[in-house]
Amino acid sequence: MSELMTPIPFRDLMNWITTEYLRDGSVFGVHKPYRAGVKKLPIFGETIETPFGPAAGPNTQLAQNIIAGYFAGARFFELKTVQKMDGAELAACINRPCILAEDECYNCEWSTELYVQQAFEEYVKAWCALKIMSKVYGLGDPNGFVFNMSVGYDLAGIQGEKIDTFLNGMMDASQTPIFQECIRVLKEFFPQESGYIDAISPRVSGSVTVSTLHGCPPDEIERIASYLIEKKHLHTFVKCNPTILGYDTARSILDGMGYDYIAFDEHHFNEDLQYEDAVPMFRRLLALAQSHGLEFGLKLSNTFPVDVKNKELPSEEMYMAGKSLFPLTTTMAARISREFGGKLRISYAGGADAFNIDKLFACGIWPITMATTELKPGGYQRFVQIGDKLDAMEFRPFTGVDVAGIEALALAARSDKYHLKAVKPLPRRKLYDKVPLTDCFTAPCKGGCPIQQDIPEYIELCRRGQYAAALQLITEKNPLPFITGTICAHRCMTKCTRNFYEEPVQIRATKLVAAQRGYDALLAKLPQPVPVTDGRKVAVIGGGPTGMSAAYFLGRAGIPVTIFEKANCLGGVVRQVIPSFRISDEAIDRDVALMFRMGVQVRLNTPAPSVAELKAQGYTHIFFAVGAWKAGRLDIPGNVVPVIGWLKDLKAGKDVSLGHVAVVGGGNTAMDAARAALRAGAKSSTLVYRRTRKYMPADAEELELAMADGVQFLELVAPVEQKDGALICEKMRLGDPDEKGRRKPVPTGETVSIPCDTVISAVGEKVESELFTANGIEVDEKGVPAFRTNLDGVYVGGDAMRGPATVVEGIADATWFANAVIGEAHKYAIPAHAKASRADAIAKKGILCESAKCEGDRCLTCNVVCQVCADVCPNRANVVIELPDGRHQILHVDRMCNECGNCAVFCPYDSAPYRDKFTLFLTRKGFDDSEKNQGFLPLGGRKVLVRLGGKVFEADLDGQNDLPAEIEVFILTVLTKYSYLLG
Repeated sequence: MSELMTPIPFRDLMNWITTEYLRDGSVFGVHKPYRAGVKKLPIFGETIETPFGPAAGPNTQLAQNIIAGYFAGARFFELKTVQKMDGAELAACINRPCILAEDECYNCEWSTELYVQQAFEEYVKAWCALKIMSKVYGLGDPNGFVFNMSVGYDLAGIQGEKIDTFLNGMMDASQTPIFQECIRVLKEFFPQESGYIDAISPRVSGSVTVSTLHGCPPDEIERIASYLIEKKHLHTFVKCNPTILGYDTARSILDGMGYDYIAFDEHHFNEDLQYEDAVPMFRRLLALAQSHGLEFGLKLSNTFPVDVKNKELPSEEMYMAGKSLFPLTTTMAARISREFGGKLRISYAGGADAFNIDKLFACGIWPITMATTELKPGGYQRFVQIGDKLDAMEFRPFTGVDVAGIEALALAARSDKYHLKAVKPLPRRKLYDKVPLTDCFTAPCKGGCPIQQDIPEYIELCRRGQYAAALQLITEKNPLPFITGTICAHRCMTKCTRNFYEEPVQIRATKLVAAQRGYDALLAKLPQPVPVTDGRKVAVIGGGPTGMSAAYFLGRAGIPVTIFEKANCLGGVVRQVIPSFRISDEAIDRDVALMFRMGVQVRLNTPAPSVAELKAQGYTHIFFAVGAWKAGRLDIPGNVVPVIGWLKDLKAGKDVSLGHVAVVGGGNTAMDAARAALRAGAKSSTLVYRRTRKYMPADAEELELAMADGVQFLELVAPVEQKDGALICEKMRLGDPDEKGRRKPVPTGETVSIPCDTVISAVGEKVESELFTANGIEVDEKGVPAFRTNLDGVYVGGDAMRGPATVVEGIADATWFANAVIGEAHKYAIPAHAKASRADAIAKKGILCESAKCEGDRCLTCNVVCQVCADVCPNRANVVIELPDGRHQILHVDRMCNECGNCAVFCPYDSAPYRDKFTLFLTRKGFDDSEKNQGFLPLGGRKVLVRLGGKVFEADLDGQNDLPAEIEVFILTVLTKYSYLLG
């Protein structure tokens, strides 16, 4: 591939727009247009129908980017910065990929990668396209949007011929070939609008934002702004860097919000514009602009330079934006507004999105531009919601900034959940599978579930109120809907695409709703299993979740199965150890009842017979599903009790050691113990851990619950001794990362002590391997057997094989065992009405929504429509192609891609669509340079040059060829139905 983009000729651009709009009602993949009302706001002697749009960056670089933004509701466009360095020279300086927007955003690109003349032509093409689209498609007032130039980075460059020509052309494009070409082409497409087209204003822009490099001297900034005001008569904004806050302020804000890992030193703060220099300069420039009848203001803010420390991007320095920039930028806005009594206009950019843009606008801060939000799933479509939200507010000309309002907003941002960093490092969002060349739409929640639950389908059934059908579908793979609906580790939710919007769909809670509301109806219609009489007979050792699941699956298949459980009840650790405030006995009983409906036999208070004894009793298959009951050893003197025994005794109502409690460990069981201690009346409960809390293995949810309950945390310590009512610990420091990526704790020799009467050891439970060795089952060096043991017909799963495992992992092992006994996987049908329509799925894209009447309204139904790569591409280089059979495929258009890498960040697969999806090439050079991309180059007519499966060959679509049928149809569809993509 080549990182150099090829602009689309205007005729081709309009052909694409008109064809797609006529066929689909969409433009460049934006499905729902924003149709402006009658409100307008005055700015620069022009008007805007909405006070927002894309910031100077990847979303305003090409004509199609700007057009897509407008179609979705943007009306203020801060065009990507132009400077004297451009084109191939600049592109060679940008490492790829150059964007990482998974959470807070980083980039290592800056001004336009086009040649300045090309950038000018892109902006003129977009201007003319919007003028006609607004009218003929009824999107709004043709004079209801504004283009704002962005230029940099020094006065000499701006005064040079290249940028001067650009500025002059943008102020009056009438004599330029590109403007004249656009007018001619528009008349060809819309001859009935000829008079209107002739009247399109050639004044593309009358305003500019000054962008300067870090370290630019204040007098240079003032000279640039003065030149643009006095000589070019342009309304002028000066872009300020967050460094104006000072190092201590920026460091304090970010550290306090969980961004302590973001690395930067003081050099930019020392070299950039200082506050004491900035204020008098801004006063002079404001007066200068007013004397020329022009508007002046500040652009807050530029991105924030930080160091690359963990290979986030292939650069030494990158620029931070998004959620972490919001508290810095609002603090800048508050400080400057206070300084100027609210009279200095602020154009805002810095982490704005649908959740905060109304608050900014209410403070009198506008226009507001964004980059990060439209780089995330939903893409440009997110603008529609923003437009609707702002349209409901009062529009008033700028009279000043509400100083108290912005100060309050800046302060509130520091504790706002949408701007705080998560308490733990983000989990891996991607699946481990590679993206297939075709038919790639997938629900990542299902892929992240160890048992591959049909999650979007049962959520859709719940949305329709069909709870019994939802529960039936759940129990096809999951026989413990109440247990998993209450305490499942929900790995599915870490994969949910909604994470990139706000927070995941509450999948676990939805499962519980289905279980609670569909249980009675499901029980009433469960059929009796048909008995199998071929001699198969199964013994399950252990009546915890893994054993219960195996018994359910086998009983459902009609195979005789008996559980041997040494305790007096079923449920294992879940019933006997996990505190009742997390799960009730009633919930467990309901899952037990489901299992009994499958004809399962249970022998309680029965220690497991030996393998030999069981085989002598006729059992053909044996499944060890015992729990991890053996305590991990904390080898320190004092009153130390193992966590499992302590929790078990507490739940059984026995007296347990309390007082001041210290729980040593950082897993979920440690969290349970620490929370249970407080509920049991402990004087205090402290979690003691040798690393920091973000390295604790506990799920983030469990960690947050412990914090909310008032559990104290003593981090970076290792316990040494408990005596005399105190726990003595050695202080640790974090060293280099270990093989799991967690930084190793290193002793310091210093000590600290806390009040402590009881130490609860929660440092890793184990399975008693003696149970296996006594039966002749081979174990590894850790005492763990394999799933399929060395003994014929004997298997091991759950905790017994994995160590402390999640419930759903135990169900997965039970599934594998049951399939091995049955001889095949369980077959079932998914109800047709469990699948959402494509229209419904498309309608949810781009809408931030943290609450709804049910979670089904938030589910993005990625099984029906994924196309995240198409949504997030700023350049629209990933296109959705509808095949004749109704299936939808992704086509990557090589000429439109600059390898920014954004699609690779959000693709649910462990893949990069710009390299791994079927690709359309414009030139033979592009084809030859892209040895890894499978795809095709049109050769004229129905002939194409194809790279597929490592082979390059020509194919004639009208004759015999070596193409697979589905690829042949794919290419033919592009050539015929999507010919506007060919160039």
